[in-house]
Amino acid sequence: MKLGLIGRTGAGKTTLFEALTKSRLDTLQRKESRIGTVKVPDDRVDRLSAMYQPRKTIFAQVEYLLPAPAEHVKEKAREQSIWTQVRDCDALLHVIRNFNGYGLAAPTPQADFQAVDQELILSDLVVVEKRLERFVLDQKRGKKPNPEEQQLIQRCAAILNQEKPLRHFPEVAGAHVLRGYAFLSAKPCLVLFNNEDEDESLPALGPWADQETCVAVRGKLEQELGQMDPEEAREFMAEFDIRDLAMDRMITASYALLGLMSFFTVGEDEVRAWTIRKGTAAVDAAEVIHSDIKKGFIRAEVLAYDDLMAAGSYAEARKLGTVRLEGKTYEVKDGDIINFRFNV
Repeated sequence: MKLGLIGRTGAGKTTLFEALTKSRLDTLQRKESRIGTVKVPDDRVDRLSAMYQPRKTIFAQVEYLLPAPAEHVKEKAREQSIWTQVRDCDALLHVIRNFNGYGLAAPTPQADFQAVDQELILSDLVVVEKRLERFVLDQKRGKKPNPEEQQLIQRCAAILNQEKPLRHFPEVAGAHVLRGYAFLSAKPCLVLFNNEDEDESLPALGPWADQETCVAVRGKLEQELGQMDPEEAREFMAEFDIRDLAMDRMITASYALLGLMSFFTVGEDEVRAWTIRKGTAAVDAAEVIHSDIKKGFIRAEVLAYDDLMAAGSYAEARKLGTVRLEGKTYEVKDGDIINFRFNV
């Protein structure tokens, strides 16, 4: 799953990308689009790894895209190049400046959010209006449009003309027939307020924020922590009473924003978190590991993570009767430990 960082110039997108990926971009890299893969923090994986002592431990992962505008083109084309790059992302991270700095005007988080959100809406409206024009031309040529698609596009036009993002209308944003359009304002959006080093709180927000998922981060501080070795970072956090990293909460929030969850496979060779969408059936979860497992699916041996922790071992959980066999249609739950039985 891939998430794209967007926001106004100077919001701190590069700083947050470096904090997320624990990297440092040089001058040349800052002019290029970058993708970073980040593990999803999960205490359950740590505990399972401690229990099984496997040769490998693999966390769930999320990709973050830092798009760079095209060079040597007009300003409007530079903006469009950003939207083109994030159009194939599964969700957006909207970074908003909420810090002061030398030569900078006072931060205006609400106005900045609305300015960028309106750009997303306008970009989608251009696509919708072109499609509506195509419907008219097709009808003149005797070609009948897909009634469901036409109705949904008309609904999109009505919403966007009211200057509202499509993501606030799940029945439209999630419509299968519209997936090919990759509407920007339909994508799930996590709003990140990039704060001063000493500020952990969200700014005063208007009623619009009730419809958004908002997280406050201290980008510069966490960027610096990301450059330290682990022991040095722990000492720094202890000295300044930093309980946890907002980056970890942000990664977890972006994972949840996409409706994702994890199930686990465990053993001496490997403890691993596998990423699936909520509501996934066991047979489809098996395919995430390997298509052959889905083809030859027989049963899923399932044990809830909490039941394993309560029992203390898999063998003891089996004695207690908390290990169970499930069929193809079983809806996998977050934290399920699964051993797939299959034959190919």
